[in-house]
Amino acid sequence: MATDTQQKENTLLHLFAGGCGGTVGAIFTCPLEVIKTRLQSSRLALRTVYYPQVHLGTISGAGMVRPTSVTPGLLQVLKSILEKEGPKSLFRGLGPNLVGVAPSRAVYFACYSKAKEQFNGIFVPDSNTVHIFSAGSAAFVTNTLMNPIWMVKTRMQLERKMRGCKQMNTLQCARHVYQTEGIRGFYRGLTASYAGISETIICFALYESLKKCLKEAPIVSSTDGTEKSSSNFFGLMAAAAVSKGCASCIAYPHEVIRTRLREEGSKYTSFMQTARLVFREEGYLAFYRGLFAQLIRQIPNTAIVLSTYEFIVYLLGERA
Repeated sequence: MATDTQQKENTLLHLFAGGCGGTVGAIFTCPLEVIKTRLQSSRLALRTVYYPQVHLGTISGAGMVRPTSVTPGLLQVLKSILEKEGPKSLFRGLGPNLVGVAPSRAVYFACYSKAKEQFNGIFVPDSNTVHIFSAGSAAFVTNTLMNPIWMVKTRMQLERKMRGCKQMNTLQCARHVYQTEGIRGFYRGLTASYAGISETIICFALYESLKKCLKEAPIVSSTDGTEKSSSNFFGLMAAAAVSKGCASCIAYPHEVIRTRLREEGSKYTSFMQTARLVFREEGYLAFYRGLFAQLIRQIPNTAIVLSTYEFIVYLLGERA
């Protein structure tokens, strides 16, 4: 009985720590989240730039022009938001993000832990296969439950306003989605989220492998006390950062497709239809718009959450 109680307390504390880490990360990286979402959107203004081309062979000697579409980058979008909408717009969608991040971390880590217990009894314990199936199962459950919150967050981030104009809050945005699209509207982009499970699988498979390497590294085993705790903590942060960076680069296109599917009144209807349409109209590079903002937001955020989670597990193990 004591063991069961201790396991429950440990699980609750791990989930609480993960939720706190995710909350802090969400607050500090919200501006980058807004910029990334704007870059992914089809409503990003494509500015047409005219480059003069002088043709010496022409009779009049007049210059010709060649129109070229230029996609604004991260700094251009940031400047546009600050000038036209004000600094507060950089925190659009923070409300549903904060509401969703703690329960989503709780659901994910709870499912991941339970799934590992189950799959350890089927496959080789703590093998890559176990980590892959556990991460995939946890991501499937979390995406299904949390999609309505992330849907509202995306809509709020895509909303544009002029200075002085009042924007919808979280409840108003949710009510608007329900009134215009019904319950199904809250699950737009869910298929893209399911496709994004591949990113979670890649991230956790790499992370577990790197964590195993860190435990076997001589520098870790040769130290003790505070030095061991510090080296483990920063090593786990580095492992989480590398894992998330690699996973994001590989699976990023699903994020662009998901954002397009969540746009209000958009022409995008399904995952494959959106992928074909984006490729045909904008080219394959459109699938990587906002990747830089995603990397500089997600990498430190993931490093904080995972390292905090692991560090508290270590502290609890020491006290047990």
